[in-house]
Amino acid sequence: MQFGGGAGMVLKPEPLIRALRDFRARDPRVRAILLGPQGRALTQTVARELAAEEHLLLVCGRYQGVDERAREEIGEELSIGDYVLSGGEVAALVVVEAVARLIPGTLGSPESLEGETFSDADAFAPPLYTRPADFEGHAVPDVLRNGNHAAIERWRREEADAARRRREPVPSVGR
Repeated sequence: MQFGGGAGMVLKPEPLIRALRDFRARDPRVRAILLGPQGRALTQTVARELAAEEHLLLVCGRYQGVDERAREEIGEELSIGDYVLSGGEVAALVVVEAVARLIPGTLGSPESLEGETFSDADAFAPPLYTRPADFEGHAVPDVLRNGNHAAIERWRREEADAARRRREPVPSVGR
């Protein structure tokens, strides 16, 4: 029950703060992050930052939220988007997925990270194709099958740029 009334249960501060202090007593390098909708947005840049950390502790809220005193003790909040979930477990899974793949040795090849969407500040990945060359009347672009690597790279840059432009918000006029 929350002070001041209102719907929804709130996680008590005592167990969260005790657990956090225990982790930090064992290793002061632990970086604790509360998963919640009011936090800093998870971006590829943030994922790279977190991948450089040696110890992360992701705290998952539940119900209406976490007591403010626990939020202050944790000190940092991260959001995976502008929507509300019932708990932080799914958000933590998203963070782990985004961060773990950036840790050297996680993927089979370091080249797998190159040229991905968001690998650079405004980079988007171009369309990808595999066999068969023609599927239900939809053919792989000829440029990808002709062996001209310079033309392929140019096509990939143009397609990635077009994908980025499609995602940019359209300026509103007269609203």
